[in-house]
Amino acid sequence: MRELGGETIFLNPNDIQLGRGELIKDTARVLGRMVHGAIIRTFAQRDIEEFAEFSGVPTINALTDDEHPCQILADIFTVQEKRGSIEGKVVTFVGDGASNTARSWMFAAGKLNFELRLASPPKYQPKAKWLKRAGGKVICNADLQEAARGADVLYTDIWVSMGMEGEEARRNADLGPYWINEALVKLAKPDALVMHCLPAHRGQEIDATTLEANADTIFDQSENRLHVQKAILLAVASCVPPMQLQPGV
Repeated sequence: MRELGGETIFLNPNDIQLGRGELIKDTARVLGRMVHGAIIRTFAQRDIEEFAEFSGVPTINALTDDEHPCQILADIFTVQEKRGSIEGKVVTFVGDGASNTARSWMFAAGKLNFELRLASPPKYQPKAKWLKRAGGKVICNADLQEAARGADVLYTDIWVSMGMEGEEARRNADLGPYWINEALVKLAKPDALVMHCLPAHRGQEIDATTLEANADTIFDQSENRLHVQKAILLAVASCVPPMQLQPGV
């Protein structure tokens, strides 16, 4: 936001009345009169939707338990930057196929016409309601090797997401076989991209050798979050009535 010439205010729960029991819709009504937009990172998807409904300002989902859309936009930009259009390509997601990151990949597959393979144990695959909502070509497969074969992109994420710290031992045991390593990369296309949305736990969802061999892609992917999220800010700024915008915003 600063690079685009605007100003930012960072508010944690202790800085606003939500930390003292105020309803989200009331906080939204107040902030909607003071700012031109909001970026929210929280647990419940409903909280962001309620804020957007009552604030009247553009609201960006920076992460919830349900979705991680800004990350996936940066990931897709990275694929297109390095390999051209993502349309028609095969993306294999390795790990928790029911996670917020995997779910946003599902939504993207339905909109951008590529094949998404979710390589996950059965109990970590998305529920039918999410598959129906996403549409597109999404294939759930517990056979990791089969899911990786011929892929254009191998993608993984940490096994223990924000708020799941108490499940770490169980999730590590369940997802232990579902990781990206040198042997798995050999099953994908020779020029396949290996991607990780970071932070990475070497030796869990990806081995150290594979991460370092693909560090240029992974850290380009990280950098692209900056550029893509500036593009998102520019896009939502067009939704703000001109009379509300101040110079430089």
